[in-house]
Amino acid sequence: MNKWISMLCAVSLLALLLAGCGGNGADEKNGGNGDKVSITIWHNWTGQDAKAVAMRQIIEDFQADNPDIEVIDEGIPTDGLKTRLRTVAAADEMPDLFVMWPDAMTKEFVKGGLLQPINDELDAKPEWKNNFIPNALDGYTVDGNIYSVPMNLAPSSFIYYNDALFKEHGVKVPETWEELEAAVQTFKEKNVIPIVLGNKANWVAQSTLFSTLADRITGTDWFLKTVEQDGAKFTDPEFVEALTKLKQLGELGAFQEGFNSIDETQMMQLYFQGKAAMVINGGWALANLVNNAPPEVLDNTHITILPAIEGGKGDPGTTAGVVGTGLGVSKKLTGSKKEAAMKLFYEMAGPDGQKATLNSSTLVSYNIELDKSQAHPLFVELYDLMQEVKITPVYDSKLGSAVVEVVNNGLQELLDGGKPEDIAKKIQDAQAAAVAN
Repeated sequence: MNKWISMLCAVSLLALLLAGCGGNGADEKNGGNGDKVSITIWHNWTGQDAKAVAMRQIIEDFQADNPDIEVIDEGIPTDGLKTRLRTVAAADEMPDLFVMWPDAMTKEFVKGGLLQPINDELDAKPEWKNNFIPNALDGYTVDGNIYSVPMNLAPSSFIYYNDALFKEHGVKVPETWEELEAAVQTFKEKNVIPIVLGNKANWVAQSTLFSTLADRITGTDWFLKTVEQDGAKFTDPEFVEALTKLKQLGELGAFQEGFNSIDETQMMQLYFQGKAAMVINGGWALANLVNNAPPEVLDNTHITILPAIEGGKGDPGTTAGVVGTGLGVSKKLTGSKKEAAMKLFYEMAGPDGQKATLNSSTLVSYNIELDKSQAHPLFVELYDLMQEVKITPVYDSKLGSAVVEVVNNGLQELLDGGKPEDIAKKIQDAQAAAVAN
């Protein structure tokens, strides 16, 4: 009997050992301690614009070329991505890689201990690090550490206009604010939407229009001093004047009814349908135009910047913007997972990724010469315009998220009949509190 018990125990022990080995094998396939590594990436390349298609293709090719790496990618539209990132940041549950914005967002995430720097990876590839345009890495640098690199260049405020509609109604492309107001009045009389706006997500008016409009009046130095609360305040007369200018534009009928109830995608659709003479949007909109606008609109679309404002302190040859989004790397990443994540990072943000971005009719913060013979004529127009235009800070890149929300909500309120002085005070109070903390 004892002999049989001993044999049964031996068989049971062997079965347990074999089961244990089988379990480890399954773990390896799922990104455990074996060769297979699993990484997550959250991004906003969800649309059918050329940039989004190009970025998704890089991820797809990377997975095919690296069968030992499983990439779990989740595409989330821009507005939802920003919200979700801040939600998981509060719980310290960041994905391995994620699209993030320079300046304010980067600083918030660094302060929260959520990011790890990429200095070592950049220093190991000086031909990559040293090929970005001047100051391109500043928005991702905190206390001497670099946390990402820009994957595009994002001027945020251009007027895309349908030249056929301008010619049909005898309207001059505006070079001054008075000419812009005159154009608005004429198109309004002709039952053409002068400037289509989709401000449901509330960042659009601020990022694509107001940041540049305000800079025309206040100048950049004033804004940077106000951010620091160093001798300037949002209740100063020049800022109230900027708010008043935007309010007056709305009162002239520049925007269609219900502009606070449609989003940026619907805004562009109205322009594509030929119902609007102008749409004010960032450089990122061009990839959407090239891919999705019908020929009768695309072939007649041209680009200019917001007109000069007489008496303003700002440089009229500028547009608001940032160097572009980058990829954040979770501070929790180590070992083979970090190696895999940085390998994908380089594919997307390295020289080949920058070239793929430029080829998708999207500006980059990287020194690559555009092949104009291969590029779409409208992108060549934008590219050439950017050789002459300087970039000034967009408001939501320099202000913290809580203050940006006050600004964005304030602009919605302003265009819905609010008083400029009241909006200015709300923004000033929010920024004073943010700096005090």
